[in-house]
Amino acid sequence: MRTKAPISGALLFALAIVMSCRSSETSDRGSVVIYTSVDAVFARPVAERFEQDTGIRVQLVPDTEETKSTGLLNRLIAEKKRPQADVFWSGDPVRAAILKLQGVSAPYKSPVAESLPVRFSDPEGHWTGFSARARVLIYNRDLVPEAQKPKSVMDLLDPRFRDQACIANPLFGTTSMHAAALFAVLGEEKAKAFFEGFAGNGGRILSSNGEVRRRVANGEFALGITDTDDANVARIEGKPVGMVFPDAGGMGTLVIPNCAVLIKGGPNPELGRRFIDYLLRPETEETLARSAAAQMPLRSGLSVPEGMVSIQDFNPMKVNYIKLAQILERLSRGFLKDWVNQNL
Repeated sequence: MRTKAPISGALLFALAIVMSCRSSETSDRGSVVIYTSVDAVFARPVAERFEQDTGIRVQLVPDTEETKSTGLLNRLIAEKKRPQADVFWSGDPVRAAILKLQGVSAPYKSPVAESLPVRFSDPEGHWTGFSARARVLIYNRDLVPEAQKPKSVMDLLDPRFRDQACIANPLFGTTSMHAAALFAVLGEEKAKAFFEGFAGNGGRILSSNGEVRRRVANGEFALGITDTDDANVARIEGKPVGMVFPDAGGMGTLVIPNCAVLIKGGPNPELGRRFIDYLLRPETEETLARSAAAQMPLRSGLSVPEGMVSIQDFNPMKVNYIKLAQILERLSRGFLKDWVNQNL
């Protein structure tokens, strides 16, 4: 019976060098810090896949539901002189535009973005838009007959919905962006009349879009405004909720693309650009479309989520995201702040 020859000391030494080199190579790939206002349940799988494909570690820092976008936005501005993040994956373009106005972001035009429509990105490259949600009306089908379903955000002021309509706090998240869009499209006087009319009709301010979805789905309210991803959760849960892309024949439906933002002076700018390149791939749009977020791809030719429509199949509201950022900064210190304080 033959015995195995012992491994020589020289061979062991050589193997140790090879393993050490491989370990060093992996650790040298470094890590990238990503702040995100996108729900962690949707952002984390993309970050984990990036780690697997590149060997680069991702430190993902999500926002809270109640202060969605605003919490991390303020943190990024506070860290401006000593940035801690490399990338901000924003759930909407207004926060990205505010970072540009505050000098927090850096321009980066990813080669991967060439197939994305330019209308949803900053012309100077401070943010790039991809997979989108939209602001929609949801209604409880047990409380609202199909023939009387709402068609416009103005229906929240209709007496038939008195004490039965709700919105999320307009100082935070996508509702704040929607508020700024109404001021941009309707003008100051009509937009203020909308908010005053909503309160006068017994409309309620809730903590988040998720709470709007839950309470309309449970029949506590007949009607609300939320995002398509929240509406899709109600659909998945089998709740008696209908969804309307509002104002098809008028001012249109507000589209909310995700945005990839490179942070100026971030600790790992090259890795930040690599993450943005990865984030903007068609595969990410397909992943977000298949998820419970049901996000609509901005690229043509990709599959539309179940229960949703293509961006090309409804009337998007025509807005300038930089102007919305400027309007929102003013409203958050003035009218909206006072209105929320009076009506909460």
